[in-house]
Amino acid sequence: MNNTTRGTLEMTAAMIISGTIGWLVTLSGRPVTEVVFWRCLFGALTLLPVCAAMGLLRHGRISRRQLLLAALGGVAIVVNWLLLFAAYSRASISIATAVYNTQPFMLVGLGALFLHERLTRAKLGWLLLSFAGLLLIVQTRPDTAVSSSDYLMGILLALGAAFFYALAALITKKLSGMPPHFIALVQVLVGAVLLLPFALQSHDAIAPASWSLLMTLGVVHTGLMYILLYGAIQRLPTHLTGALSFIYPVVAFIVDAVAFGHRLHPLQMAGTAAILLAAAGMMRVKRLPAQPCAVND
Repeated sequence: MNNTTRGTLEMTAAMIISGTIGWLVTLSGRPVTEVVFWRCLFGALTLLPVCAAMGLLRHGRISRRQLLLAALGGVAIVVNWLLLFAAYSRASISIATAVYNTQPFMLVGLGALFLHERLTRAKLGWLLLSFAGLLLIVQTRPDTAVSSSDYLMGILLALGAAFFYALAALITKKLSGMPPHFIALVQVLVGAVLLLPFALQSHDAIAPASWSLLMTLGVVHTGLMYILLYGAIQRLPTHLTGALSFIYPVVAFIVDAVAFGHRLHPLQMAGTAAILLAAAGMMRVKRLPAQPCAVND
């Protein structure tokens, strides 16, 4: 099996796994802070032996500055997960995922502000298309089971998640040369430490079925997914990595429809298509480097 074939299989598997995260989060029935804590903890327990086997834990391999930046990126990633997971129950997995895919434009905006990257006409055009798609989604009346205020809050939470993802990606740009598996380990360790007080405050017993879902989120949807994703990034050209990343929202839409019966209304479909088309167009304008923190949710 050549590198391209192997990388394609790894990237496809990673995106399919990522697309089912919302399903497990919803089925767990646990508070968002608790879900993210256990995801981080089980993810860390999975990534720790991998990083040790790769020799990434040797003293002096990582500088203090790199470690501090990775930890700061970890804070942004954890906030990103908290906001996105909270959006699922308010705006549905499909809508939250669609709005979350505005993240490339958040990254472009932050890059223009802090890295002095130039905003071209093409970038602005795709940004306007994405914004138009977002307006279509916002203007759509939610299902009767969801109140208008909850629906709007879900969209705002998903936008916030996209912003913090972009912030984490911006920080990770400063970590070129730092092994991505180690960055991932630092991020989930930071998340476990930050959310430990919230986990300790919970007095509700976790059902065995919920435990299995939380362990799956940590081991499969975090540890294994990171390993597959980074293996693919190392083997594939950037344009192919970007193209395969769209498997993630497609799987999320299918899961939401099959598992929960949530189907997009015509205007929501149009808005989602506009956002995804704009994201694809942005990749053609400028090949964004595949960031080590580029886990979709």
